Amino acid sequence: MVEISGPFAAHLAGDVTTLCHCWRLARGDGTVLGFTDHDRRIICDGTAFEPETGLTASEAKTSLGLAIDTVDVEGALSAAEIREEDILSGVYDGARVETYLVNWQDPTMFARLRVAVIGKLTRRDGSFVAELESPMVALDQPNGKTIRRECDAELGDGRCGVALDGAPFLASGTLVRAEAGDLLLADGLDGFADGWFSNGLLTWRSGAATGRQERVTGHLRTGEGARLAVWRESAFPVVPGDQFDIVAGCDKRFATCREKFSNSLSFRGFPHLPGDDAAYGYVSEDGLFDGGALVK
Repeated sequence: MVEISGPFAAHLAGDVTTLCHCWRLARGDGTVLGFTDHDRRIICDGTAFEPETGLTASEAKTSLGLAIDTVDVEGALSAAEIREEDILSGVYDGARVETYLVNWQDPTMFARLRVAVIGKLTRRDGSFVAELESPMVALDQPNGKTIRRECDAELGDGRCGVALDGAPFLASGTLVRAEAGDLLLADGLDGFADGWFSNGLLTWRSGAATGRQERVTGHLRTGEGARLAVWRESAFPVVPGDQFDIVAGCDKRFATCREKFSNSLSFRGFPHLPGDDAAYGYVSEDGLFDGGALVK
């Protein structure tokens, strides 16, 4: 329910109103941004709302019950506030957005219309469109643990327990050059076998892409250095000489957990889980049916 103060209600009931919309956006990293569809800067409820982005909103509705309501907010990409590379890297995914109705002549008169999260954010022709979903969307997400053979922990987190504070699981390198597609040629990784960093995580620690992370999909040693294939939605501006940290890769299999990381006791999958092949299998002369473990 929208709470409206007495003075603001009187203003809304008047013959002439001076209203605008404001949006307060709180990202997961703690950054708070304010935008308005008014043509001047407005300070309301402790937040400065800037007009430069030219935000406009589509028609919105609020439903009773557990239905998921959505509204689109559209605006121009602003180099000062909303950058295209930030959108591509996902820093706005799941951000909290509060929508206000404000009297721009007296910003102390306002009402918070709704609270939403960014469910989908797309860009086109120098502008962006953010789809705002009501908090009810959290009830439509799968929860709990999925029973499968592979591990569902992230390498090095609290559930995994592997220490990644030094060799051989953490290394540093320097970019030699970015090649066609998603290939990077790097120096400083010569002492690692092919595939050691496949499925690992690369974090840039210098240059324009500082702090960005990219998933490594392939690792191969060459005569010039290490060639890394990375998964990237957009090519961040990286240049020769940029430095990075890289974590060894894990393909989530029990054998890898045991042999590469010596961490089989903390494996978070179910390696002995029979698959469809076991359900539809049949006895054969060369089969071994001693009741032993499927994975050793």
